[in-house]
Amino acid sequence: MRKYFYFTLLVTLMVTTNYAQQFDLSAELRPRFENKHGYGSLLTTDADGANFISQRSRLNFNFSQDKIKIGMSLQNVRVWGDISTLGADDNATMLHEAWAEALLSDNFSLKFGRQEIVYDDSRIFGNVGWAQQARSHDAMIAKFKTSEKSNLDLGFALNADSQSGVDNLYSNIAGYKTFQYAYYHTAINKLGLSLLALNNGVEYLNSGDQKVDYSQTLGTHITYKEGKFGSDFSVYLQTGKISDNDVSSSNFSGNLSYKLSNEFSIGLGAEYLSGKDMDDTSSDIKSFNPLYGTNHKFNGWMDYFYVGNHGGSVGLVDVNGFVAYNKDKFSAKIMPHFFSSAADVYSGSTKMDSKLGTEIDFTIGYKVANNIAFSAGYSKMYGTDSMEVLKGGDKDENSSWSWIMFTFNPKLFSSK
Repeated sequence: MRKYFYFTLLVTLMVTTNYAQQFDLSAELRPRFENKHGYGSLLTTDADGANFISQRSRLNFNFSQDKIKIGMSLQNVRVWGDISTLGADDNATMLHEAWAEALLSDNFSLKFGRQEIVYDDSRIFGNVGWAQQARSHDAMIAKFKTSEKSNLDLGFALNADSQSGVDNLYSNIAGYKTFQYAYYHTAINKLGLSLLALNNGVEYLNSGDQKVDYSQTLGTHITYKEGKFGSDFSVYLQTGKISDNDVSSSNFSGNLSYKLSNEFSIGLGAEYLSGKDMDDTSSDIKSFNPLYGTNHKFNGWMDYFYVGNHGGSVGLVDVNGFVAYNKDKFSAKIMPHFFSSAADVYSGSTKMDSKLGTEIDFTIGYKVANNIAFSAGYSKMYGTDSMEVLKGGDKDENSSWSWIMFTFNPKLFSSK
């Protein structure tokens, strides 16, 4: 009887252990050809564009056991030819993610380490997945499941340049010295509601003293779906201080979509990001900053606005629409944008027209296999004189961007 008991206990432990562990190993290889001919800014007169191939290569490791989850993503980002064929060194490799999560109860966990932070439509927090290097943060997140359809996240980050015992001025290479945020999401029937409160601290020198000024981003994101109709709306306000300058800015957006058939859908959207008049000599910050969002997703795919540029400028009004087609493994989408400035543009003492230009984005995609995808796109910018004032370049030159990309996502190994 005792032998039977021990045998039963051993089998039970083995089964429990097997079901309590999960190990997954996957990869991603993403080569992308690009022709940049006025990407990010109007092409200068008689200038030539650039052609190159970049590649992201990732090895993703995920493990879970009882009360712990671990995620790691080893990443290499390169441009084909940036390292000698005999090169012995490669400085383009890093850990994109390296985090551990403690599952302290069914409704509460703590997640520590290098991790992607993505909320809602990625306007304020996103992983910038289009960029080959993408974005991740060194942070701690406390996750609460407040009900079946509601959750609350509390995030915290504190950055330094080294382990020095001296409190040196931080370089702000991450974009911030510290942040704290609260994010709440709930679903009410067909309505999705999110609330975000972010306190963002940036370190600077003030008369030789190290200081951290804090700005606050407060807002909401709302989604609603009913049959073939879909919509989303968001409002964000920014206040506080940056480098001893007062902050007062805002962002409003709304998008509507409708599914005409199983294959075709259409949409219409608009976004306002506040800016500062070019003749405003005050030190106040009136230009909205999307902070850590996936800005490539918004305001045109040619990245004229908010992708490493346009910060502290005249803001933006973006009226856009789309027509999309999806059938089986094929998809296509065309999306025009009509841009204008939110604040006044001046050339010398002359006030310019607020119209900045029109961009047309077109993309196609094809699912070659379950783990192979093909996509390509073409975009063209029709700039105005006001765009020349803001960006430089020549509005009469052909400013365009085209790209072709393959994405390979094989699952290498999985064990439970």
